[in-house]
Amino acid sequence: MVVGNVPTTRSRSVWACGILAFGGVLTAAEPEKTVTFAKDVAPIFQAKCEECHHKGTAAPMSLVTYAETRPWAKSIRERVVTRNMPPWHLDKTVGIQHFQNDRSLSDQQIEIIRQWVDAGAPEGNPKDLPPPKQWPTSEGWETAKLLGQPDFVVQSAPYTMPAQGQDVWWKPVTLLPITEPRWVRAVEIRPASLGGRKITHHARADLEQNDPADPSGGEGLRPAGFLMEWAIGKQNDVYPADSGKLLVPGAQVRWEMHLHAVGEEITDHVELAVWLFPKGQEPKYKTTLAFLPATPRSAGGQVIDLPPNSTAVTSGTTVLRQPARLENFQPHMHLRGKAMLMEAILPDGTTTKLSYVNNFNFNWMNNYIYAPDAAPVLPAGTTLRITAWYDNTPNNRNNPDPDQWVGFGDRTVDEMGHAWVNITYISQDDYDRWAAKNKLTAANR
Repeated sequence: MVVGNVPTTRSRSVWACGILAFGGVLTAAEPEKTVTFAKDVAPIFQAKCEECHHKGTAAPMSLVTYAETRPWAKSIRERVVTRNMPPWHLDKTVGIQHFQNDRSLSDQQIEIIRQWVDAGAPEGNPKDLPPPKQWPTSEGWETAKLLGQPDFVVQSAPYTMPAQGQDVWWKPVTLLPITEPRWVRAVEIRPASLGGRKITHHARADLEQNDPADPSGGEGLRPAGFLMEWAIGKQNDVYPADSGKLLVPGAQVRWEMHLHAVGEEITDHVELAVWLFPKGQEPKYKTTLAFLPATPRSAGGQVIDLPPNSTAVTSGTTVLRQPARLENFQPHMHLRGKAMLMEAILPDGTTTKLSYVNNFNFNWMNNYIYAPDAAPVLPAGTTLRITAWYDNTPNNRNNPDPDQWVGFGDRTVDEMGHAWVNITYISQDDYDRWAAKNKLTAANR
């Protein structure tokens, strides 16, 4: 696979069918003009902010009206200019830049917001406002916007987290309503309430079912991979049209819910929505949710050593056993996590940077879903290298105590580093056809 060089900070990159091409150089900003909330800012907020920032959501403020927005103008400027909001923490100068779920602001949109605040945040003429959006009074499923309502929804057993206490891992089991083999098109997990999102560090749905080759269940239920992992900031997993995950009768979900105390007693459960392919429709490939460690593999498990007031870098590798398409990149670290990079080391030794989150934020476990024409397609034998950076110093504003030693562990105050990546393994014939279509050289196949 030929993917080109990593772009410099003064260029923009476009990925097409996994091949990196270059566009023009960034130009100087246009002369400043007077911008207003009604004409210039409100349309941006409608497109990028209001979905989370309207009444009834977990956001600390609504950004729907001028009166609601004006008191927050300076804070909005700071968060937008530093690219902390909307939460999209990829380095825009490295690797793939086309995503299905890109909620970031363009340079032009950021400049408009900056100019608006610097000009005193004028309201402008209310007649210039775009028609208001009607947001649902109750929260719906994100995937429903693409695929309609889910085929079924299941819930975990509830758990009450006390106001004070140690972290808890709650692992109930829920049977899935499957009476015949069916293929999954998309999945979405969420805590059932806003309160639940305060206490839920992550929620994982581990699939357990009979071997599809032995539907009678003679071998009994066995682990069948991860159905989905949720952490705040992640929305859903929607598989490409030619891939999915197979469920068989008797399948169940074994939940893993990592809960932590937040100063108030909260009872909640987790919900899983599933969208199925139509009966009889079988996708060509199976997608696997892979756990790619950012630490060396060893019999003793992951090792992270963060002495007080120190920084560290770790990396781990995973080899693709056959040709594959990567569907997304989702870094996962804790409070000392600062950055994570995913690279592909091709069989010929060529190394390509795929995605780099240079501003990791524990409060937003973003899942970066590649656009169909940008998802990297890689040959068998490719090594995926995940590198993580940690900051256990006062410079890390998320650090609860830089004077503490921190090692690997599951608690929120411990540290870990890995990436969740949906991998669709494809046949060698399909890879060869893809390579020929994209004019790859024989040396890089």
